[in-house]
Amino acid sequence: MKKLLISSLVVATTCGLTACNDNKSTPEPDVEMPAEYYAGGKLGTTFNNTASAYEQFTEAVENQGLVASFKRGERIFESPFDIDTQAETPMRGLGPLWIRESCIACHPGYGHGARQNNYNSNTIGNGYLLVLTDENDTYLSSLTGMPQTGASAPFKAPLDERKIQIKWLPYTDEWNNTFADGEKYSLIYPEVTIPQDAFYVPLQVGGVDIDYSQLRVRLENTIGLYGTGLLDAISDEDIRSQYLAEEAAGVSLNPGIWSNGDFVSYYSNNLQGDGTKYVRRYTYALSRGSIQDGPGANAIWNITNVTRSDRRYHYMTAAYAKVASKDPDVQAQFYNYYPAMNKTGDVETDIYNYLMSNDLDPEMTDQEYIDLMAWHRGLAVPAAREVRSEGFQRGKQLFTEMGCAYCHRPSWTTGNDEIRDPNNFFVGQRANMLPRYPHQTIWPYTDMIQHRLMMKNDIRTGWCRTTPLWGRGLSSKCTGADDRLHDCRARTVIEAIMWHGSAQSDARKSVEQFRKLSKSDRDAVVKFIESI
Repeated sequence: MKKLLISSLVVATTCGLTACNDNKSTPEPDVEMPAEYYAGGKLGTTFNNTASAYEQFTEAVENQGLVASFKRGERIFESPFDIDTQAETPMRGLGPLWIRESCIACHPGYGHGARQNNYNSNTIGNGYLLVLTDENDTYLSSLTGMPQTGASAPFKAPLDERKIQIKWLPYTDEWNNTFADGEKYSLIYPEVTIPQDAFYVPLQVGGVDIDYSQLRVRLENTIGLYGTGLLDAISDEDIRSQYLAEEAAGVSLNPGIWSNGDFVSYYSNNLQGDGTKYVRRYTYALSRGSIQDGPGANAIWNITNVTRSDRRYHYMTAAYAKVASKDPDVQAQFYNYYPAMNKTGDVETDIYNYLMSNDLDPEMTDQEYIDLMAWHRGLAVPAAREVRSEGFQRGKQLFTEMGCAYCHRPSWTTGNDEIRDPNNFFVGQRANMLPRYPHQTIWPYTDMIQHRLMMKNDIRTGWCRTTPLWGRGLSSKCTGADDRLHDCRARTVIEAIMWHGSAQSDARKSVEQFRKLSKSDRDAVVKFIESI
């Protein structure tokens, strides 16, 4: 049983259910608009461009009678979870270890996380997740894939976040941070250090101890949640066709995902599901293949460590359980916090068995999980802005001519959008409890494929899925920050573009052309990117 914790994120609830505003506060124009105006298609676009633009439900949600479910799911997303498993709220069961106490803490305004100077998981807007590997980019096995820095008594955090240091260092590129016409820009990148004494667990890869000198630390930030359901509606066959086209064009593709005309890696779930293979489409690392078993479906379990009927176990490593079970401080207090524990007479065994149990009581009900996913799949994409303006049209032309539209593919047409769940939860009647987006022309500006930018202190492996650009121009209004790229190193669109310019970058030629543009043309490209 998890005891009550007064959450430091309670202040988040004062924001209320902000997305309960009118879904169409900015009416759809009567005049015929270009197709690209409807970023999420006719079923997935919101015409709200205010500070709540990312929080709106799609027309599909309304058409399918899912508004009430959407709003209940929204409450779960916005509220901090509580350690008290008996609380009469949907937010039961935080811990005993966690990464964040609420979902919105990582996704301010439902958007991209903001750049931070300190790693503090209680800071609203800190969407950072630590990426801890050895020098070969292999994740540490003694820590969870997304390392936890929070713990409830009597347990101790696997990693003491107070000792994490983030430094932002200046970077000078080969052009001395100067455009051809003399205008200058600046670039920064993060250097993250964690002292050895910050770790409660040993540093291990594959269960084998590694030397502290082999530790590598990187940051990854959360991306916007809106429109994710629309990306799920793109068929696997169409994504396969995109890979084939890029391979035929000589584009470098991640050999761990695709080689010689076919996928060499799929996403599948053999634990809750039946092992059916799905094309990888979510996260920077392409680690997920369907929104129904994707980042959000996984995060509501592992970020907060809240159990549900299909996840009746903690997000936990055996290495942590072993250390905690032998800790005299934990042993001395364990039964005070867990009096209902079936005692074997050996406190070390009882602690280990509890932490590694596969038969814990569900803390989130099935209906609550359904509501959360109806909300997640139901978030609309803001309509493009100023699409008829001269600046937008000029920027669009240049964006295409420079080759940016190759990786940032402008549009897709969704398929039948049959609900597919590798987890086998949303099957049968449950599949009808989620909004669907069949045969919609959408404008996400991504090819759904990984490429390399070869940046200083780059993302793990160097391969990163092309991030959708739709709606990002509203980030400052919706989230209070406009930071871009996987670790928020880019403070502006210009900086994001110039970080694509390494000599080995897959986008090198496009950046070479961009830096030679006149200032008015560079401004037009920025206006276009901020308007789509």
